[in-house]
Amino acid sequence: MHKNSVIEISQKAHKENIDFLRKTYGKKVILSSVVKGNAYGHGLAEFVKMAFDNGVNHFSVFDVEEAKIVFDTLKSTVTILIMGFVADDDMQWVIQNKIEFFVFERYRLAKAAKVAKKLKQKAIIHIEVETGMNRTGFEVKTIAKVAQYLIKEKENIRFKGLCTHYAGAESISNYYRVSKQIELFNKAESIIKSFGIQPEIRHSACSAASMMFPETRMDLVRIGILQYGLWPSPEVFVTFLNAKKTKNDPLQRVISWKSEIMSVKRVKSGEFIGYGTSFMAKEHMKIATIPLGYSHGYSRSLSNQGRVLINGQRCMVIGTVNMNMLTIDVSEIEHVKKGDEVTLIGTQKNLSITVSSFSDFSNQLNYELLTRISKTIPRKIIQ
Repeated sequence: MHKNSVIEISQKAHKENIDFLRKTYGKKVILSSVVKGNAYGHGLAEFVKMAFDNGVNHFSVFDVEEAKIVFDTLKSTVTILIMGFVADDDMQWVIQNKIEFFVFERYRLAKAAKVAKKLKQKAIIHIEVETGMNRTGFEVKTIAKVAQYLIKEKENIRFKGLCTHYAGAESISNYYRVSKQIELFNKAESIIKSFGIQPEIRHSACSAASMMFPETRMDLVRIGILQYGLWPSPEVFVTFLNAKKTKNDPLQRVISWKSEIMSVKRVKSGEFIGYGTSFMAKEHMKIATIPLGYSHGYSRSLSNQGRVLINGQRCMVIGTVNMNMLTIDVSEIEHVKKGDEVTLIGTQKNLSITVSSFSDFSNQLNYELLTRISKTIPRKIIQ
């Protein structure tokens, strides 16, 4: 583990977010915590343990690797749902350990039935419908055959869920497209029911859809970015506020990212700082070097643009962000020294740097920036 910085995860903030979401969705709706991408950079093993302590018992991951981490951390005390990749040679482990998984093609459906029959244990599957995302899922025109196959293999397959995924619910510009997706999903459900079978649960909502299209909440919501205290887009946040009398943000940021100064030095006017000639000192300057860079997830596109907090003051990143170091202008800080705390995401005194503020400079989404934070940086749960 690197000692150049630390990621702090606030259990209190996460609990407040979960409480808000449960209140919004109602008690009957299952909240599935989406923890793909190393729990959006928060640290998968650390985050799911904290979330479980906060009352979360359903987790959605992308692949078997992530499922195994959740399983090893929490054992069989929770429900684990794989939304993406399951290799053929992992199918046995998945079924044996009652891991649920999306099925979006005939091959996987047949493979699940074959392995389940061999194990004499039902595969717990969620049939994904292609409604307009054009990524994965059964076309609606094939759903009748899928239903017939489920009936045929009922001894080997447990039809747990019917699901889909929306293409851009975070933007009002996609309203028509998402509305048509909802219609197609309902059509697929009707076709399945016409064969005398139905899923135990229906689910389609991600964070954005759950807020922009309340009808998509159904029996379960797959919540990613909201639980971490961030909004999918400004449009989703504004839509939420417009529906409320009190215009307050109910979400609390869960993550903070902190490092420390490794060196302080002075640079004369007219000298270049760092690689190349991207920054030249126009006056005598005092600079601090921080021991992290783009290899740790601090984007190179933040060169000469990023901001950090030092001693309660906002300071600018100058020069090119290196692989393992970045340079900060601390000329205006009177007393600054090696070892002083540097906040990249979080709060010092009355100032804050949010994850979303990075996108103002780098064109990175909240999601992208978070998932790029190195897994080798220690994660620490705080109250």
